Amino acid sequence: MVEYLALEEILDEIRSVPSVYEATIVSRSGMHIAGDAPKGVHLETFVAMSAILLGAAETATSELKDKLQYVAVELARGKMVLTSAGSRALLVVTASSDITTELLASKAVAFASRIESKI
Repeated sequence: MVEYLALEEILDEIRSVPSVYEATIVSRSGMHIAGDAPKGVHLETFVAMSAILLGAAETATSELKDKLQYVAVELARGKMVLTSAGSRALLVVTASSDITTELLASKAVAFASRIESKI
């Protein structure tokens, strides 16, 4: 059973990280579970494409016999990190360019492991 209150508390912690804009929890099938999407985007498209993006990276790297840690997308005005939150979900975090990709990714991976236990 999904613990929505616990998920919202974790999302609030993520949002309190300096430079983080939004954090969204998405099901592996591309459905919105919790959190917010960037302003002005179509939520259903954003979460569906996020699930496809992470799933494609996992499939593309599966032959390497190693575990994918995260996918980073560098944008003109910011960045996005996607990481697995277990077999049922993923975490998508958007942030400004003020935070390094490595720091954002390490925080996202740590939060995703907490999310996994609540899904």
